[in-house]
Amino acid sequence: MKHGKKYVLALAKIDTEKFYTVAEACALVKEISFAKFGETIETHINVRLSKNQSVRDTLVFPNQFKSEKKVLVFCREDRVKEALDTGAAFAGDVEYIEKIKNGWFEFDVAVATPDMMKDVGRLGMILGRKGLMPNPKTGTVTNDIIAAINELKRGRTEYRADKGGVVHIAVGKVFMDSAKVAENIEVLLTEVTRKKPVDAKGSFIRSISVNSTMGPNVRVTYKSGE
Repeated sequence: MKHGKKYVLALAKIDTEKFYTVAEACALVKEISFAKFGETIETHINVRLSKNQSVRDTLVFPNQFKSEKKVLVFCREDRVKEALDTGAAFAGDVEYIEKIKNGWFEFDVAVATPDMMKDVGRLGMILGRKGLMPNPKTGTVTNDIIAAINELKRGRTEYRADKGGVVHIAVGKVFMDSAKVAENIEVLLTEVTRKKPVDAKGSFIRSISVNSTMGPNVRVTYKSGE
């Protein structure tokens, strides 16, 4: 793949034979960022998984960098006021199911109470394609809608390994202090390591890299204590 002059110049500042610490990598990614917009800093974690294993969970980064999410809560009428008072942007049942069927998507994340899932399930194909389907594994199907809304508004983020066993996730912005981005990555690495399947063998985290949206990868060393 052919890269532009700015990318090549950025790449020249990286020692491709070296594995950087998380702190060093974050500082370097900020230094070599060259885009005219506020690039996102991304981390890619390759984990060792067998065929039937997976890694998926949520976390709240200590240093937020995204705008506050608009939360939609699927719930019965008697819980609508509770959801709205807690900070949900929208709350209801049939009304919002029908709106979504007609192409409405003015929300960032959806939460559902368990008694709503039979109805919400009819939106599986629509919400699933956009990654918006409530799921018990990510804490978005719950009776404790107050806790769910509060965590989501604080920036709760889902992470999951793709089919190749790689977790791709945004961890900050280039305008942030590099120490804050590094702290986010350290929290993420701790959480991913914690999700190591009990029957997984060998070193769980195989490789880590950090980059900005337009920039080259910086390889990272990490000792998980495994």
